[in-house]
This record gives sequence, structure tokens and C-alpha cells, in this order.
Amino acid sequence: MPLTRPQSKPSRRSFSLAIAGSGGAGVMTAGTMLLDAAARAGLYGMMVRTSGPQIRGGEAAALLRISAQPVTGLDDRFDALLAVDWQNLNRFGDEIPIDAGSLLIGDTDAGEAPEALLQTGARLVAVPMKKAAKGAGGGWINMIVLGMAGTLVGVPAAALEDALRASWKRGAESLAANLATLQQGIALANGIEGPRPQPLQVDPNGSGAGRWLLSGNEGAGCGALRGGVRFVAAYPITPATELLEWMSPALTRLGGSLLQAEDELASINMIIGASYGGVPSLTATAGPGLALMTEALGLAVASEVPIVVVNVMRGGPSTGIPAKSEQSDLSFAVDGLPGDAPRLVLAPNSIADCLATAEWSVQLAETLQAPAILLSDQFMGQSRSVIDPPTQAPAPVKRLVAEAHTPDYLRYRDTPSGISPMAIPGTPGVTYTADGLEHTERGIPSSQARDHIKQLDKRLRKLMQHDYGARWADIEGDADLAIVTFGSTTGAVREAIERAAEQGTQLRMVSIRLLAPLKPELLDQALAGVRQVLVVEQNHGGQLLRYLRSRCDLPGRPSGLHRPGPLPLRPGELTRAFIDWAAAQTRTGVTA
Repeated sequence: MPLTRPQSKPSRRSFSLAIAGSGGAGVMTAGTMLLDAAARAGLYGMMVRTSGPQIRGGEAAALLRISAQPVTGLDDRFDALLAVDWQNLNRFGDEIPIDAGSLLIGDTDAGEAPEALLQTGARLVAVPMKKAAKGAGGGWINMIVLGMAGTLVGVPAAALEDALRASWKRGAESLAANLATLQQGIALANGIEGPRPQPLQVDPNGSGAGRWLLSGNEGAGCGALRGGVRFVAAYPITPATELLEWMSPALTRLGGSLLQAEDELASINMIIGASYGGVPSLTATAGPGLALMTEALGLAVASEVPIVVVNVMRGGPSTGIPAKSEQSDLSFAVDGLPGDAPRLVLAPNSIADCLATAEWSVQLAETLQAPAILLSDQFMGQSRSVIDPPTQAPAPVKRLVAEAHTPDYLRYRDTPSGISPMAIPGTPGVTYTADGLEHTERGIPSSQARDHIKQLDKRLRKLMQHDYGARWADIEGDADLAIVTFGSTTGAVREAIERAAEQGTQLRMVSIRLLAPLKPELLDQALAGVRQVLVVEQNHGGQLLRYLRSRCDLPGRPSGLHRPGPLPLRPGELTRAFIDWAAAQTRTGVTA
């Protein structure tokens, strides 16, 4: 069904601000410091990066949403846009929706604002940013931006100063100059006359001490380490590279190591080898890299070697749009291997959940001796968020390992659970063969039908019989109309359901975290009493809807609401669509 622009009034529980500029302006640094300062003041927030197709430099914008509650997605519009310059801003102007209630701030020397922005009716204010930076003793212009942005949002000056000090790695003299520049930015914002968006009400005694500020890529890396990963091999690719950059020093501190391979084929084969040797291992990639890993993933399935592949989805096909987000690798992840090759596919649904689900992915892979694909995406992977840290200590799960001199050792013994002890190379008396050929229980290659069927049943049974507990999905509400989704769209869906409830439309949400193996009985329980289902996702073909219909009997006549990237799904447009859809179900009287 088509999506329309939201007409409902946007929520005032948060403040949304965009900081834009050309390469070298430091807008991402200013955005990151503002997020840090917000956390220090007891607030939550999220920063989404957007840029043009350039390799480096060029236009860029930091899109921020700050709130007193946890933030998992962007709002429908921006209260303010602060532009160091207007250069090429039109290239991603659709990603920064503004209206007549928005405030546009630009440098007095930045030239004319784009006509498309002026036509919105937003108020334009010119401010001497560059001159103020020079007058403050040679500080950086992005510190002017930080002071202005923080003041507009309502973040206290002390929190802004603390964030600047915490991130400063240069000398005391330059720190003093930039603290002065920050104060100039605060003064410029306070000097803006006329109507302006209302800042957030911040508790002067509030504190975000202990909260974490991290990206989805960093969260996935942290979760993998908590799960027990100690070896990583990977080839850099947008938007997964930051995960590898973060894990490299972290692994070193824990006694592990990271190796940059020559390509994706080498990297996945390296982690299969390391895991075969007894070390929990991981690689990270994006869609094109995952495609190259297909044959090796099949090897991991057949040899029952546990590995984790973090796939940070981006726009496709082929090289697609590397710096933009899309949930378009789902079909490949769940079905894209030769033969019958059951594997684990999991999808975190927020930046905080990237940490938790990555940890769970390692635990499942090690327990079930199977490859696990973690489907993150660019929206979560390269965005930053203020989150509450995990409350539970790490709990790495050890795989079932064969003891030395185990009598009648059979690596692929057809056990009731489907899981058989895995011998670590070098352990006396439990030598076995492991390769990509079909095999007997002992591991000897075989083309006999009985061996093939026995091993196929074993590999599927261990995944289907496992008790995944309540973590397989987030289920909220008990209405008889349900919205089913996965991954990063969950934040917008959840907020839209809350807004729809305020307008009298009750909906249930099911955000699926365990995509493979898909457990129909669990989904039936989650949808008990539901008479109609709407599946929401960010891709062109409705991949989740097609997948669910191929595996399950969904209630009523399930339909889909989907569109590709790069524009994210926003809560306002989803609210309108949900209300219209629910009204249509009432008119037609659809029953389960």
C-alpha cells in the first residue's frame, strides 16, 4: 500500500536538529559532541549520519533527535537546520524535512539558502559564525555550531563544556580557544530574536552518568566480544568498516586478534579455520561481500563449524547506494545458499539491541554449531545513540567439545538434539575429517542417500528443536490487528503505534528478531486472536511479507507496507497509514 506524507502534528517529546556543511566543517564532530553533552545532562538522543556519494569530503549532515526518553529513530520533521554553508545541501534535502515551524540558521557569508528550503515557509536567520570563531581567538567554527545547537535544544552550557573537554586531544591553549568559541556560539543562539522552536525542559540536576554513547556497529562489536569472539578476519566495506576499526584494539586488549584479509572470500574462510581450531570467530561485511561468502557459508553449514557474519545492509542491488540504508538482503540471508542449508539469521531492532543480539548470535552459533548471520543495516550501524548499558554480566556459551580419547568418537553422530561433540584439532584420540562434502557420522565423504538424509535431518533438527525463549521477537499489545516488522523499522513502527493509540486505534506489534529458523508455532502464539496482519519493512519487494507467507499461515489476508531506501520510514507517515489500514479492516469486517 502507498505511503503518504504525514498530516498529523509531530510529537513535542523531542527536539530534532540537523547540522549541515561541506567537507572540513566538522559537522559530525559537532553532532557527536552535542549527543555526548545531552547524555551528560540526563537526556537520550540519536545522531544519524548522511552524506553524498563521495569517498571522502563533500557535503554531509548530522541529523539529531534529543529527548528525555530513549530514542530509536528520527521524527517526522526538524525543528531547526543549522548550516555552516549551503553547498550541495539539495543533494540530500529530502532527508531533512522542514516546514513553516522550522528555524533555518546559516552563516552570513554562506550565500543564498536553497530555494526549496525557503519555499517551505521556514524562518531564515543569518548569523556571523565564521567571524565569531575568529573573534574568539581562532577557535573552530564547529564549536560555534556546537554552542548554538546545544542552546537551541536546551542542553546546559556546563554539559557542552564537559563534552568538549572530554573529547579534546590537543593542547591546553587550543582547548581554551575553543571553549571561548563555544561560549560565542551560545551567545549567538541566545541573541536570536523572534519566534524559535521551544527547547527541551532539562532537569538542572539531571545526570546521564553511566550511559553509553555508541553506534550500532560498535554495539555489535561489543556484543560479539561479550559473547566470546576472539578472532576477526574481514575486508573493509561500507557501512561495516567501523565495526572492524572498533574491534581491532578491543580484541587486542582481550588477548584476541583481527586480521584484514585480501577479500571477503579469504575472510570467511579464515574465520571458519579459526573456529574449527576452537576460537569463536566473526567477520563483518555488507551485501556485496555477503554474496561472495555464499560457498563458504555452505561449508560452515555442512561441517557444522560455528561462525558469525555481521551483514550491515545497504541499498542494492550490486554496489547500490553504499552510504544509505535498506533492508534488502533479507531474502538472500534466509534462502541464498546452495542446497538445503539451515542457518541462523537474526536482526537487532535498535542500536542498543545491536549489542544484545550480537551477543546472542555468538551464543547460538557456539551452542548449535552453525553459522549465524546478523542483519544490521546502515541506519543503525553508522548512527550513534545514547543508551543504558547492559545490566547483566557477559555470559559466553561454550560449545560442546569432545574429551580426549572419547570411545567410538563420531563427530557427526546423529544425536536426539542434533548437536554432537566437536573435537578441537590436536586433542588425542578424537581425530576427524571435516569438509564440504556430504559425509557419514564419522565424517567420511559419502554419496549414499541414507547418509545425506540423516545429516540433512540432523542439521535442521538442532536448529528447529532449540528453545530460543522469549528473545525471538518483541511482542507488544494485544489488539486484534497486528503490525509485523523487523530490524531498524521497529523504532518508527513502535512510535507510530503509540501515536495511533492516542487517536483511538489499537494495534499489536511483533518485531521478529529470530528470522531463521522461522518458528511458525511461535509466530502463531504471537498472533493469537489477530484477524489481520500488516507487514512493514524498508525494501522494494516486500521481502519479509513474502518470506512469512512462504513459511506460515498468517491470519486474514496479510498485506504489506514497504518502500526502499534511502529515505527512512517515519512515525508520522506510518501513523496515518496504520489508522487508514485499521479503518479499512473495520469496514470490510475481515475476521481471522
